[in-house]
Amino acid sequence: MPKTEAELNAFLADLGIAVSTVRHPPLFTVADSQALRGEIHGGHTKNLFLKDKKDNYFLVTVGEEAVVDLKQIHHLIGAAGRVSFGRPEMLMELLGVIPGAVTVFGLINDTQGKVKAVLDQELMSHDVINGHPLTNEATTSIAAADLIRFVEATGHDPVILKVS
Repeated sequence: MPKTEAELNAFLADLGIAVSTVRHPPLFTVADSQALRGEIHGGHTKNLFLKDKKDNYFLVTVGEEAVVDLKQIHHLIGAAGRVSFGRPEMLMELLGVIPGAVTVFGLINDTQGKVKAVLDQELMSHDVINGHPLTNEATTSIAAADLIRFVEATGHDPVILKVS
C-alpha cells in the first residue's frame, strides 16, 4: 500500500524537517494551482513521470512555468533513447499517486529505487519548494535543502540538472 499524507509527514518529522501544508480543492493542472494558490511563496512544481524504451523510470521535477523539450530531455537525464509518459498503473505502483497528483514526495513510495529523481536547477534556486503531499488536495512547502535531504532519505540520489 502506498504511504499516506500522514505517513509522509511522520517521515519528514523523523528527519527533523519542518514543512507547512495548505489544504485546497483537488488540483489537476498548473492552471488550477495558479488560480487557487493564494499566498504560498516559493517555487511551485510541475512533475513529469517518464519512462524510456528499456523501462527505466524518471521523475523530473521542474518549476511550474518551465518548458521541457520531451524530444531532447533523454540526452540530459541519461535515458535509453526518447522518453514517453509512464502509464498511470506504473505511476501508482512506483510512486503511489494518481495522474494529477504526481509529486516529488512520491519518492517515499519507491522503496526499490526504480525511479531516477531529477530536480531542475532553476527550481532548486528557490529557498522554498512547493509540492503535493501525495494528494492533490493540499500543497506542502519545504526548504530546498530539506527537499534534497528528503529525496536522499528515500534512498534516491537526486540529480540536479538544467532541464528547463
